Amino acid sequence: MKLRPAIGIVALVIALVAAQLVLRAMDKEYCLTQLTMAIYYAIVVIGLCFIMGYAGQVSLGHGAFFAIGGYTTAVLTTYDFSRFEAAAWGRALKQAHVFVVRQDMYGSDVLNAAPWAAFVTAMAATLVIAVLIGYPALRLKGHYLTMATLGFGLIVYKIILGSTLTGTTDGIVGVPAWSFGTVAAISGKSAARVQNYYIACGIALLVLVLLRNLVRSRVGRALRAIHDHETAANAMGINTARYKLKAFVASALLAALAGVLLTHYTGGVNPSEAGAMKSVRYVALAAAGGTTNLWGAAVVSIVLNFLSLRGWFGSYDNAVFGALLIAIVSLAPEGPLKPLGLLLRRFSGRWLAGGRSNDGAA
Repeated sequence: MKLRPAIGIVALVIALVAAQLVLRAMDKEYCLTQLTMAIYYAIVVIGLCFIMGYAGQVSLGHGAFFAIGGYTTAVLTTYDFSRFEAAAWGRALKQAHVFVVRQDMYGSDVLNAAPWAAFVTAMAATLVIAVLIGYPALRLKGHYLTMATLGFGLIVYKIILGSTLTGTTDGIVGVPAWSFGTVAAISGKSAARVQNYYIACGIALLVLVLLRNLVRSRVGRALRAIHDHETAANAMGINTARYKLKAFVASALLAALAGVLLTHYTGGVNPSEAGAMKSVRYVALAAAGGTTNLWGAAVVSIVLNFLSLRGWFGSYDNAVFGALLIAIVSLAPEGPLKPLGLLLRRFSGRWLAGGRSNDGAA
């Protein structure tokens, strides 16, 4: 691993650990709940940053993919499959631990899908839908692609609002925690607040490292060529349609992953997660963080979403959020971390030069 990426990883790890320790010292560890949610939302932004900055695609449908992941796991883990228990396939799935018995909020025994099975189903459904949407849509260019993904997001939103299976406007509550044996669990319980914070941090860091390695590989070089000049990339023998489709599908899967994890963490999901403004927000955060700067997009997304979730701006949340985004894009088009890094390197260079001159004088 090269030095600069390693420094970025270490710096982000130190910042995340420091945030938890500072909140504990200030007796405000309850803020970790919103910080954990902000980290899960950042995973969607990181995926969008990947396709916007490296594949040159703008998607306004990632809120829909987030909702597909969240609603799939919510429906399967709360729907009572008891009436199918007597069937042969029902017994087989129960023996395979795909179906598990648990108590609902009223204390009654119900047969639900296990969280791991719901997760696999959510990811498989997202994969199929992303391919079906991406294959024709990615042949479009410019604002036509953006309009196609926006239309897809609106369709998903209307289906969620009109279906009793998804709870219509009320959404779904009572989603169980996702337990990994006795080791850990994705749960919103206050006793597991610190544990869940570090689970979210670990998953986000893993996604960042994987995408960072991907953009530095042959695939990343091909995507950058497509982003800079698609016609020239085609002439060089790069299958631009295939690469763009794979990038779009990977980004959609990350959005669905975040939806599944956040749904288990909060214990529910609501239609606002599939709203068009949610998708616009993700795109704006990716642009503000720097579309070619995965680390910058992650940091900006976590900070701004945390402030919004904490309600720091009150009823002016959207206005202040928009003003901050405009300021970032105007003053630091490549993201605020790049000029900050240049400033730190300049000061460190001067400090090192001063140290060498003092040694020479001595």
